[in-house]
Amino acid sequence: MNQEQILKEFKDAGAILSGHFVLSSGLHSPTYLQCARVMMDAARGERLCKALAEKIRARGLSFDAVVAPAMGGVVVGYELGRQLGLPTMFCERVEGKFELRRGFGLEAGQRVLICEDVVTTGKSSMEAVACVESYGANVLAAASLIDRRGSNDTSLTLPLISLMALDVPTYKPDALPSELQAIPAVKPGSRFLKATAS
Repeated sequence: MNQEQILKEFKDAGAILSGHFVLSSGLHSPTYLQCARVMMDAARGERLCKALAEKIRARGLSFDAVVAPAMGGVVVGYELGRQLGLPTMFCERVEGKFELRRGFGLEAGQRVLICEDVVTTGKSSMEAVACVESYGANVLAAASLIDRRGSNDTSLTLPLISLMALDVPTYKPDALPSELQAIPAVKPGSRFLKATAS
């Protein structure tokens, strides 16, 4: 798939949102990529993850498992695992730290691919790396549908294989342009969700 085709998949899914968003990294942006909308169409998700799997195979890397950070990476991770023929699991935060739960586990020496939907700073990916390494497994690379690191400071120290790099502006909370200051911020991600009583 070329960049135009990938962008069309996101646009057709209504997954490129405009407004004032607080990303899971804590940065603010006028644009948000809602990959959940892309992946809700199984055929679309299959096309995108098949293209990503082809890019991963072209690198010549071999993996034993795919691990995705919850929530954003879960569906992408499972479809990518299906395309690569690999077992897939996800890590989730327990008291602020990623853990493998639900019977998931890794063995020492296993080669792991971290899978995200979108990477902005790589913080979630590196938290997932720490989780994987606590089992003695080795993370060889990360993969994502979209790489939106641009000029952001990044904590990602792994090779990142993505379908497309997209340079979308991001701002620190104390350096917002006037147009964003005029719009209430929303947090569409899951990092800071809290349970509420019903």
